[in-house]
Amino acid sequence: MAGIVQFENVGLRYGQGDEVLRDLSFALAPGEFYFLTGASGAGKTSLLKLLYLAQRPSRGVIRLFGTDVVTLPRQRIPGFRRRIGVVYQDFRLVPHLSIADNVALPLRIAGVLEGEVRQAVGEMLAWVGLTHRADARPPTLSGGEQQRVAIARAVIGRPEILVADEPTGNVDEAMAERLMQLFASLNGLGTTVVMATHDLSLLNRVKAAQMIRIVDGRLHDPTGSLRFPPSRPVERGMA
Repeated sequence: MAGIVQFENVGLRYGQGDEVLRDLSFALAPGEFYFLTGASGAGKTSLLKLLYLAQRPSRGVIRLFGTDVVTLPRQRIPGFRRRIGVVYQDFRLVPHLSIADNVALPLRIAGVLEGEVRQAVGEMLAWVGLTHRADARPPTLSGGEQQRVAIARAVIGRPEILVADEPTGNVDEAMAERLMQLFASLNGLGTTVVMATHDLSLLNRVKAAQMIRIVDGRLHDPTGSLRFPPSRPVERGMA
């Protein structure tokens, strides 16, 4: 099994409760676009937490970029997280920072020169339609605007993996289409995208996207494409 992400017999439980994820074994190929689907409570958010290293599994092996991250020393985890962009369902914006400074955070943490940071932030805010709110603070924005800021922050550093939890859930249809184009463009540059969604119509907006379905904590992969991913990214365009 090969891939930018590898799970081997992974299980997850919180505390002493029953496992919420069971026997997950799959691989995600670099440069692919995956939609994660399933009923509410099936385990989608828990799987995403494992992917962006917010949670360690109760059992099994997880490899990211070829490294076993389950046994990874804690001091090395931040370096891996900088290679992963995350769009959280609850946004997690820093309330006392401006919108521009929230979006700039990943670049500043990575040590990018300030002139380059300002240019990149300006371009991202223009793309998500928030140039006019650059100096505003998150509490003054609507839910949809906060969602767009969270997405801009997640993708500004062109991460190797982008994990998104219902990223179009708080925006109108026109903005959802625009954001899907952004994700598809980022994917076309080589980023592996994993997007949790309950809106199955989104699957038709990205060519060659694959679907991961979680049912009662187990992976459903009838085609076997996750267990045996392609050795090279397929050529794709935007829907």
